[in-house]
Parts: sequence; structure tokens; C-alpha cells
Amino acid sequence: MENLVFCLNATIPIFLTLMLGLFFRRIGLFDDIFVSRLNKFVFNAALPALLFLDIAKSDFYSVWNTKFVLFCFFVTLISIGISTGLSYLLKPRNIQGEFIQASYRSSAAILGIAIIQNLYGNAGMAPLMIIGSVPLYNIMAVTTLSLFAPGGGKLDTAKLIKTLKGIATNPIILGILTGMIWSLLHFPMPAILETSVNNLGKTATPLGLMAMGGALHFGKAFSRLKASVVCTFMKLVGYEALFLPLAISRGFTRDKLVSIIIMLGSASTVSCFVMAKNMEHEGSFSSGVVLLTTLFSAFTLTLWLFICKGLGLI
Repeated sequence: MENLVFCLNATIPIFLTLMLGLFFRRIGLFDDIFVSRLNKFVFNAALPALLFLDIAKSDFYSVWNTKFVLFCFFVTLISIGISTGLSYLLKPRNIQGEFIQASYRSSAAILGIAIIQNLYGNAGMAPLMIIGSVPLYNIMAVTTLSLFAPGGGKLDTAKLIKTLKGIATNPIILGILTGMIWSLLHFPMPAILETSVNNLGKTATPLGLMAMGGALHFGKAFSRLKASVVCTFMKLVGYEALFLPLAISRGFTRDKLVSIIIMLGSASTVSCFVMAKNMEHEGSFSSGVVLLTTLFSAFTLTLWLFICKGLGLI
């Protein structure tokens, strides 16, 4: 029972905060424009500040783990390959690109950092997990949505180049890299700067979760219910069952293992819907999977954490 309470305390407050965002939009306190601006603020300011401070205050030589970063990268790549193979079983295949993206692309930054903060009080190994997986998320999303566009598609080189530029100027990545440089060069952290950046960073988790909840839309979300259920199962259960034992066998524990659990089995990011719509896909399938994975990940993430806590790994 103690282990279950430990895991519930890490996950349930996060999903209640997320649902609060959905509630606020339902009663008119949030609207789409406000949610969009809130997401932009969290992505461009609050989350980079949080990650920068966590890394800048640490001894980066002792934090960096090449084995962990490479594990995150290759597991993400293999997951994308499996999702692509499964997508060929769809009939019809007009949602193939959306299926691939939604089944592998996690809310790694917002949900990951929130859960690890609840467990350990800081971002832990989440920044290194982001380095290993998020750039690949974005590159492969553009690739799959271009190649599997409805009515036949081709790789849009211009969009791919734009994505690469976006990764190079991604505020979250820049926040991590700036923190790394600060730590490696042993720059001092004046109290005034630390307090100011800390105050900004503290807003990232609650505002990011409420913005994520406020961005959820029902609409025609379940027009392809069977495919949505399969995609949701792979996102929340399938890849965890495949790769979590491998992560444990490689010796990953505590915040490393929690970061991997988040990477493999957290909800599909709202960006799946946004990117699908922007790349001429219908988008309702992505919206449905985001909604389903968000609702059910409260239970599945708690379950994975409970199993690992029971085994003494976190």
C-alpha cells in the first residue's frame, strides 16, 4: 500500500492539474488563443528556465551519461520503426502518418519533468532524455507526415530543413545547453539571478499542464476508434512492455528509469495534432489519441511506477 500511495502522489496531482485546464476551457475561463499563448510562454520561457537552473546548479561532469542518451535515442528510433510497420495494417491507410506520429511521440518535457519533480524534487535525468529523444521526435514527425500524406506524399525537404533549424533554436534545447555550459565553466550563480530564474521556472509545470489540458478537443476524435485504441495501447503499454525490461537489464534505476518510463509511456503530445493539421492531414485521429492517452496515462504511468517501486528500482 505504501508503494501505491507513493506512485499516486507522483501522478494523480499532475493529471488533476491537467484536467483543471480542460475544465477552465469548458467554463470559458480559457479559450484557444489564451491556451496557445500559454503554451508558447511555457515552451519559450518557463521550461527553458527550469531546465537551465537544474543543470547549471549541478556538476555536469557527474550528471552526463552517454549510455543513457544513446539508449533513449535508439529505443525511440526502434519504436518509430515498429509504429511504421504497424501502420501498414491500417485499412484504409489515410491516417498512416498520424498513426505513426501519435504512437511514438510523448509529452516528454511537460509530463516527464512534472513527475520526476514530484518524486525527486528536481528534473533529474529528464534533460538528457530530452536530448536523446525530442530532436528525433520532431525530425521523424515531419518525415512520416510528409511521406504518408493523404492521397500520396513525398518528403518535403523545405519543411525538413525548417524542422532542423527549429531544433537548433528550440528554447528547451537551448536552455539545456546553456545550463551545461554554465556548469562546465563553473560560472557563479548570484542569489538574485537564481531566485529570479527559479521563480520563472516554478511556473512551467502548473501552467504547462493546464495549457495541455486546455488544448484537448473532442470533436471527431473517435471516428477511427479501433485504430485509436491500438495506437493508444502501443503508446501507453506496448513500448513500455518491450523496452522497460531492457532498460532495467542495462542497469538504469531511479530518475534514469523514471525518465525512460515517461519517454516510452506518457501521453501523446498535443503537438501531434498541431503538426498533423499544419501538414495537410485531417487531424481528428491525432486529437483522439492525444485525448485517450492523456486520460488513461494517469493509470498506466502509475502502474509502471508502482511495479518499479515494488522492485526497488525507483
